[in-house]
Amino acid sequence: MSRIGRLPVVLPQGVEVTIDGSSVHVKGPKGEMQQSFPPSMQISVNEGVLEVGRATDGRTDRSLHGMTRAMINNMVVGVSTGFERILEVNGVGYRAELDPKKNLVLYMGYSHPVVVEPPAGISFEVDLKTRQIKVQGYDKELVGQMAANIRNVRPPEPYHGKGIKYLDETIRRKAGKAGKA
Repeated sequence: MSRIGRLPVVLPQGVEVTIDGSSVHVKGPKGEMQQSFPPSMQISVNEGVLEVGRATDGRTDRSLHGMTRAMINNMVVGVSTGFERILEVNGVGYRAELDPKKNLVLYMGYSHPVVVEPPAGISFEVDLKTRQIKVQGYDKELVGQMAANIRNVRPPEPYHGKGIKYLDETIRRKAGKAGKA
């Protein structure tokens, strides 16, 4: 039995889950999400606890069991508390700011500023003192993808460490020309 798949998903206060066949609709204070899952997954809600089971012990059902439970848990956590990824801007002259339309404007040494528009359900926060960008939202996949897109505007380079990196990321530094003996 899948260790992750057999764990129950506890529904917090204010989160409603509706199951229609193999489709799950989750609604909470931060937003609402809907996802369809394979029909072989048996999803049930009993007294504020959601459980995921499987029809058979076949290879595909075993592999989908834990993934289905994890995706439903991410939906529940997203609509109740939300997710965030923090990026850090390093480098002289590199900066980020928000324009009045809540778009992220990045000045990364190019001849033009790079404007990143947030999709529905995503918001940006910029701290000018610590040079951090917060990507917030209720969809974990979308938050991670937007953070990756922002990082790809100017990925960190290994010689000086300049660029945009995740807050918990460590950049392996190289010695450069002076390093050869």
